[in-house]
Amino acid sequence: WYGKYSLPTAIFPSDPSVRPAALWLAAAVEVHTAKEVFAVNGTNQRLKCTFSSSSPVSQDLIVTWNFQPEDLSSHEQVFHYQKGPCKPPAGRFKERVTWDGNIERNDVSIIIWNLQPSDNGTFTCQVINFPDVHGTIGEVRLRVVHKVSFSEIHFLAVAIGSASVLMIIVVAAVIICRQRRRKARDKRMEVADAELKEKESLKMSEEKEPIPLED
Repeated sequence: WYGKYSLPTAIFPSDPSVRPAALWLAAAVEVHTAKEVFAVNGTNQRLKCTFSSSSPVSQDLIVTWNFQPEDLSSHEQVFHYQKGPCKPPAGRFKERVTWDGNIERNDVSIIIWNLQPSDNGTFTCQVINFPDVHGTIGEVRLRVVHKVSFSEIHFLAVAIGSASVLMIIVVAAVIICRQRRRKARDKRMEVADAELKEKESLKMSEEKEPIPLED
């Protein structure tokens, strides 16, 4: 479907003697992307791509996004822009990619919707801004991480909560046990002190009793 888009021939005159001059005047386009992006399975991710050019933004600007999975099994076209965004009519990204750029700000970003593990791979962003037809190609590696389900979160929360409650119960039991032991020890000490005082009192009473005189 991209075959119908071709580079304008204005910069490639039919006279071969003129072509070297045209190519010599062409400057490079620098494309900028993040090296790596992480996203959660099932969410949407904006793939940012900007460019800089020595020439003003052309009305014939061409932007091409491609994708290569991690297994390097294929090289798939994702999105195309030429005088307006063109969504892919087929492929894994059909109905899952939208334009999110701003040509006036040199922004040619896109959004991938409902990310899947099969979307792990490298996305390339290429910009042609006539007469700048040569330049770098931006590459961003997308990593789709596993989405934690509600049941897993619930199980984890219950496990942490149960462990916390169990720890509180154990600590409370230890504190109560120590308090009871301390009370029992204090009780024994009180009883021992009372018995000691009683014995001393009896001893003192016996010492104070008068000795009877013999006739």
